[in-house]
Amino acid sequence: MSGRHPPVPSLLFAAAWAYGVTGLFAALDPLTARWRPDGGTAVAAVTVFLDLLLMRALDDVRDVEHDRRFHPERPLPAGAVRVRDLVVLYAAGSAVVVALNAAWPWRAALLAGQLAYGAVVLAAHRRWRWPPGDRLVVNLLVSLPAPVLLHAYLYAGYLDAAGHGAGRPGALAVVVAVLAAGYAELAKKITRAPRPGERARTEPLGFDASVAVAFAAPALSAGLLVARSQAPPAWTPAALLSMVVPVVAGGRFLLGRARRPCAAPALHLLLTFAGYAALGLAR
Repeated sequence: MSGRHPPVPSLLFAAAWAYGVTGLFAALDPLTARWRPDGGTAVAAVTVFLDLLLMRALDDVRDVEHDRRFHPERPLPAGAVRVRDLVVLYAAGSAVVVALNAAWPWRAALLAGQLAYGAVVLAAHRRWRWPPGDRLVVNLLVSLPAPVLLHAYLYAGYLDAAGHGAGRPGALAVVVAVLAAGYAELAKKITRAPRPGERARTEPLGFDASVAVAFAAPALSAGLLVARSQAPPAWTPAALLSMVVPVVAGGRFLLGRARRPCAAPALHLLLTFAGYAALGLAR
């Protein structure tokens, strides 16, 4: 699996996610005067790394038939690993992730709920082939609880450090983060000319509308962040930094490019997380 999910870049991405989204909670929280990462944030980064690895293992199992046709070099269709291996990895990894957070019952419960939900979705797919792989909008909706619960886990950790209860700013932060991540999910399969059988986000809406929706999600996210950020106004550009990627990629699409740049979704997320952390630290 290291070829499919290289550990060092994956760990750095998970750290950016954990530190960035925790900074987002601080940036939108009017009750916080100062936020700095601590040991709990480091535990969260390791947790997010392991959690994302497990979610990717589930995706690999769900997508194996599609990958055999379009990505035969990936570990599962290539025979480097078996479905049974990934199921064992998921079960053992889930136990490790929950145990890592056992000192914080609420956090552990949220992670257990997320991991159990992922297992149920996989079981439904394996037994009933639902949702079908080509129903991309349905798949997005079915997958949505997983990142929401992961962000709720990070929020629980933030609240432990902040010393106060949950509130609307936390819910708004989750919406902001989910919308920003929506660009990666929507944009990564947009293409003008999908190959026969290839899954493409353009099928339900058409190409131009799909590009517009993919752009609208991060734009709305950035707009909400600018409107509700508690950081000094001079730091507003940090909230808009990541919009460079969808603006450039969307413009190239509309000017005739057939497929999105491969690195665009990941670059957008990294810039997004960096902006969140900067706004949180600016409090």
